[in-house]
Amino acid sequence: MANYSCSGSKLGTIGQLKYISAMFMLIGLLIHAQLVSGRPATFLQDFRVTWSDSHIKQLQGGTAIQLILDQTSGCGFASNHQYLFGRISMKIKLIPGDSAGTVTAFYMNSDTDKVRDEVDFEFLGNRSGQPYTVQTNVFAQGKGDREQRINLWFDPAAEFHTYSILWNRFHVIFYVDQVPIRVFKNNEAIGVPFPMQQPMGVYSTLWEADDWATRGGLEKIDWSKAPFYAYYKDFDIEGCPVPTGRPSNCSSNLNNWWEGPAYQQLDPIQARSYRWVRLNHLIYDYCTDKSRYPAAPPECSAGI
Repeated sequence: MANYSCSGSKLGTIGQLKYISAMFMLIGLLIHAQLVSGRPATFLQDFRVTWSDSHIKQLQGGTAIQLILDQTSGCGFASNHQYLFGRISMKIKLIPGDSAGTVTAFYMNSDTDKVRDEVDFEFLGNRSGQPYTVQTNVFAQGKGDREQRINLWFDPAAEFHTYSILWNRFHVIFYVDQVPIRVFKNNEAIGVPFPMQQPMGVYSTLWEADDWATRGGLEKIDWSKAPFYAYYKDFDIEGCPVPTGRPSNCSSNLNNWWEGPAYQQLDPIQARSYRWVRLNHLIYDYCTDKSRYPAAPPECSAGI
């Protein structure tokens, strides 16, 4: 047996056994953490192509993908499972240069038509030199029309950035690089629908929408710049999976980390970051659009 030393002296037999036991315990904890925690996955572990497989290319052994938009087609993919609560995140590098008229979307959807729940990021392309706009929206029980838009404070086409959605019984939070840019609180107590019962899948698409995407449709797509490319990596889903047709206890399992006290409201640092985004980068909020809502919807005055 090897000799283990501490401060130059040999450990006794009891000390050796304690040391070895502690090491095995540490190794076990590390293995367990890798098994139960979210991890960057290969594309095919968690996703499938749903639209135009010729326009989605796997890179780096399947740990990254390239989405392609040209005049023949856009493309899309979806998760293999649906989830009821949790967190999803991906690192995305958006279309560089003149991307006007394009939309890169990353979202969750219950796929239940008229009563669907949906929470989405939509990255709206731009003319070269103009800021990229991110539109978020929330549908609950089929009711949407809750668009908010911010201009990103960096170039999202220069390198990868992390975009995440945290969804639990208390709220839906949209994050950009861990900065909360939007909070949609559970206000069912005042009659506002909230996505509580329907599991949702994870989706992404790249498509042409030049009738509305850039400056309300004033800027059209320039197909001479095609093909357009967006890149994804570090596919990370930490959620409660709901097998099709089977009951789930996801909504009542308070042991899931995303239901814990630390995730029930923004902490002071997150709240400051949230206010900074809203003050400096928010360019549209349905709550203040008097032409659409002469009286603001009730959730708009309920706080975060």
